[in-house]
Parts: sequence; C-alpha cells; structure tokens
Amino acid sequence: MSYETVLYDVSDRIATITLNRPDVLNAVSKQMQRELADAFASAEKDDEVWTLIVTAAGRGFCPGADVGDISESGKVSYAESYLGSYPQWEPPREATPPFREMAKPIVCAVNGVCCGAGLDLITTSDIVIASEKATFFDPHVSIGLVSAREMARLARVLPFNICMRMALMGKHERMDARRAYELGLVSEVVEHERLGERAREIAMTINQNAPLAVRGTRLALRKGQGLPLYEAELVAEMFRERVTKTEDALEGPRSFKEKRKPEWKAE
Repeated sequence: MSYETVLYDVSDRIATITLNRPDVLNAVSKQMQRELADAFASAEKDDEVWTLIVTAAGRGFCPGADVGDISESGKVSYAESYLGSYPQWEPPREATPPFREMAKPIVCAVNGVCCGAGLDLITTSDIVIASEKATFFDPHVSIGLVSAREMARLARVLPFNICMRMALMGKHERMDARRAYELGLVSEVVEHERLGERAREIAMTINQNAPLAVRGTRLALRKGQGLPLYEAELVAEMFRERVTKTEDALEGPRSFKEKRKPEWKAE
C-alpha cells in the first residue's frame, strides 16, 4: 500500500502506520488526514492484522494540524457544502483513528514533540509508550484558538488541574516524557533508539492472546468508559457473551488441558 504522507507496513499480524512528513514534524495536512483514514480502515478490515502501531518519522511525533491548512476563521474547511455531510457534525478527526468504531487495539509510540491534535493519538490509542525525548504541550491558546476536543479528551486521562494548566499555559510550558509517565499519560518511557523495537514487542505480546477476546475487551472498556458502573458492567458482559460463541473461546480451555500453545484463528 503506497501513500505520500504515511508509511504503511504489515508483518507478524501487526500494521505499522508511520506519520511521514518529518520536514514539518509530521504536521497533519488534508492529504495526511485522508491517507491516515484509509490506512486505519485498511488495517481494521485486514484479517491478517491483529494489532496496530502508530508512530512517526524524524524528530517530531505530531504537532497537530498543518498551519497552512487552517483557515483564517480557525474553522475546519470541507469540500462539501456547510453541514452537508455527517462527519461535519462530529468532532474533527485530523490524525485521530476511528477509535469508537474500530475493534483492533492500537499501540502508540511517541518519538518526539507531541502537541495540539497530535494529543488525540495519545488519548485514543490503547497503549501509549514514549521515547525519553518526547515532549507534550498544547499550543492552541498561544495562536488564538480555543483548546477544544483535545483537552476534553485529555481531561479524561490527566488530573483535571494538570490538564487545565497545560491548556492555559499553551506553548510556553512543556511536559517531558518522565512527567507524562508519572501522571499516567504514557505507560512506559524507553530509550529513544529502542522505541520502535519496544512497540513491536508490546504488539507481539498482545498478539499472543486470543484476538477476538482482545477486541472484545478493548470494546468493553471503551464503550463503558463514560457510563455508570452498573451499565458499564452490563456492556462488558455483552461483549463477553458474544466472544464465548467463537471457536477461539473453545480453543483456550482445550489447549490448556492439552498443555500446548493455543492456535488462535480469530473466529
């Protein structure tokens, strides 16, 4: 699969999507938005892909939208008529994967500067690791724009006062990788040179597990995140019940009794 702004590779049941505009720190252009959307959709529907990795080339991870694509009004522009299609009623996607609709887990490996809409990849991925060189901040108020969905999402991950500080300080204060780890924004900090290797190790560990059980677990947690506990439990049990009807659900106990490695089929 060939793109101009994104690298896409599939091996060992892992789809690696690499933002590839290093000359602008991987700022998200309109073309990159389209190519990322296509890459995520391709990985989700490919039976040979069980887990995704999202990372970036060069010294930056993603600084958000390409300034050259931002209109003077600060509004997102569309090719269609205003409010003429459903996506226009939804929060802008930019680099964001369709995390509400997809089932396969995403490992995000942050290699450098991450800010603005780049933070969406942190809050919508399932496991996030960072290079020791990674930094995080939100520049919206420093360029005259409201920090909107990015901070609304981040406020579900960080303590509220920390999120508010990041939003109001703008480009004038950055959070380093170690502080991000301490606050739970990322789950692991690794040596810069080992970032890609470690991301693959994590993805391959996930892939040792039953793929449909992994997807059901991810969906149970995602769908239940904003619900009261009782409703979240019911949603989670619904996904558990669905997976019990699969061949893999039989293979797990069977392989345990036979003292052998399970042979998952994702069916």
